[in-house]
Amino acid sequence: MEIKVLGPGCPKCKTLEKLTREVVEQNSIQATITKVEDIMEIMNYNVMSTPALVVNGKVEIKGRVPSAEEIKQILAKY
Repeated sequence: MEIKVLGPGCPKCKTLEKLTREVVEQNSIQATITKVEDIMEIMNYNVMSTPALVVNGKVEIKGRVPSAEEIKQILAKY
């Protein structure tokens, strides 16, 4: 599974990255997590408000920080 956290480095972006890493670790999910800070690359996903969570190329969440439980449920679909 490939997970990307999109965001320029704001506090919410850092929180989403931290939460995502915790959920992956706690649930022994095999995943590669990448932090994308390049604005042009973020725009390629049609994301105008960050942070955003992209799983296997699909934008799952944008513009807010979800709960750890919500991240877990999203990742469970994959």
